[in-house]
Amino acid sequence: MPRHIAIIMDGNGRWAAKRGLPRGEGHRHGVEAVRRTVQAAIELGIDHLTLFSFSLENWSRPEREIRDLMGLLKRFIRRDLADLHENDVKIRVIGERKGVEAGILRLIDEAVALTASNNGLQLTIAFNYGAHDEITRTARRLAEQVKQGDLEPQDITSELFAKNLDTADLPDPDLLIRTSGEMRLSNFLLWQCAYAELVFVDVYWPDFTEQTLIDAIAQFHDRERRFGGLQARTTA
Repeated sequence: MPRHIAIIMDGNGRWAAKRGLPRGEGHRHGVEAVRRTVQAAIELGIDHLTLFSFSLENWSRPEREIRDLMGLLKRFIRRDLADLHENDVKIRVIGERKGVEAGILRLIDEAVALTASNNGLQLTIAFNYGAHDEITRTARRLAEQVKQGDLEPQDITSELFAKNLDTADLPDPDLLIRTSGEMRLSNFLLWQCAYAELVFVDVYWPDFTEQTLIDAIAQFHDRERRFGGLQARTTA
């Protein structure tokens, strides 16, 4: 079983358009898909699940859609936090906090604090996230340490860089799934997914089910992971 699965949840708007519904309906059904997927990950024994919920680029969407998305995030935390905590799920959120509504930040911090000691599925939500921004912030942080004399330039290694990313204490994803049939990473976990197996499924996110997840994991099992070498390895 892959230890860490990351998912780009794509296709809510197209799911709604196909049915003649407003985009907000697609996002609402997408939240149901999140609930199904988290439950499936728990039952399958996945250690880490990372979901790309809102990108830095998503702020360019229509104001009404952004309001809908923020409202759904608030309702998800308020409605599901107790159940997630009861199921021993540990929540963390990665991404840029600047520009995020104070009320949302309070809810996020509450969810993270409440579940901090849990030992089950680690659910990471990439919110207001972009990989270029994450890498830039990390480089800036290390450059500041060099400037202050706390770090020598030659001491900056890929391992040290990784330990300063938002995902510092997470294993890199073994499997990256993207829904809707699109085949691109869209600025998601670019550093961490260097050796992830990529599976693109021709299903809009609201239609994602436990079986879709199982089928993607089956594809993962069929891959031979060599990490640049000649022999297959199970981990990087």
